[in-house]
Amino acid sequence: MTSTVSNLATVSSSPGWSALPREYAIPEVAPPVKEAREYCLRLARSHYENFSVATWFLPARLRQDFFNVYAYCRISDDLGDEVGDTTASLELLDEWETELNACYDGQPRHPVFVALAETVKVFEIPKQEFADLLTAFRQDQKITRFPTFRDLLGYCRYSANPVGHLVLYLGGYRDHERQQLSDYTCTALQLANFWQDVSVDYAKGRIYLPLEDLRRFGVGEEDISAGQNSAAFREMLRFEVARTREWFAQGLPLVGKVSRELAVDIELFSRGGLEVLNAIERQGYAVLGNRPAISKTRKLALVARAALGKLL
Repeated sequence: MTSTVSNLATVSSSPGWSALPREYAIPEVAPPVKEAREYCLRLARSHYENFSVATWFLPARLRQDFFNVYAYCRISDDLGDEVGDTTASLELLDEWETELNACYDGQPRHPVFVALAETVKVFEIPKQEFADLLTAFRQDQKITRFPTFRDLLGYCRYSANPVGHLVLYLGGYRDHERQQLSDYTCTALQLANFWQDVSVDYAKGRIYLPLEDLRRFGVGEEDISAGQNSAAFREMLRFEVARTREWFAQGLPLVGKVSRELAVDIELFSRGGLEVLNAIERQGYAVLGNRPAISKTRKLALVARAALGKLL
């Protein structure tokens, strides 16, 4: 990703920035708003195919704002997950939060916050929604095990649920009822990702499966380490998948409580999460060393279904 933004001198003090793309660093001088918007657009479109597909169904008037929010979430996540050093990550997250505060005070320098400042003002988004995400990424540096499912839900409250709130704010919704339904969906999406990535997360030193469930089903950490898809492990994951389906079901009514244009995206992501669970089920819950994935055919089917809903 190239930009005149990346040519500006930077004042990012933490050496941790060197572990990340050069464009992530905080410039000494804030770029013009137009360049900042372009920065967010490029970042969003260069990372994840699924995000680009979802934006096909967004009303044109909201796309830039979604790009701005996504860019914030993307870099925040990378600061916590791609540096490879706990101390450095925590320092970077502190610097990032300083920029978040500057965004709300009217003096940001980073292009993400220059662009985001407009979105925040227009949609009156509380700063806490953005700050909560940073809480989750800080927790990732310190907490690698979750004793109970309740503890895991507490993590999702910061790591996933704020994203749904941000989407609702962009859609013009700020009531508790819709936020609660969104929380069910976002938590379910996060859980589905955890069950899909057990081996990936373990390689990073993390286990998101509740320890109480490991004990209940007689699964040890050594089983995960060895990639042993034992009968006990698969039965445990069957339980987690079934529980996650219930969370998706509780959140699905949100689709009928928002505008059609926003409902298409919400349903697309919900159905995508359910497809991840289906993929886990299809391989007999044996996810260790064999990450379940959604086939291109199934992805296209989801998109086609969403497109049909847009036309009806």
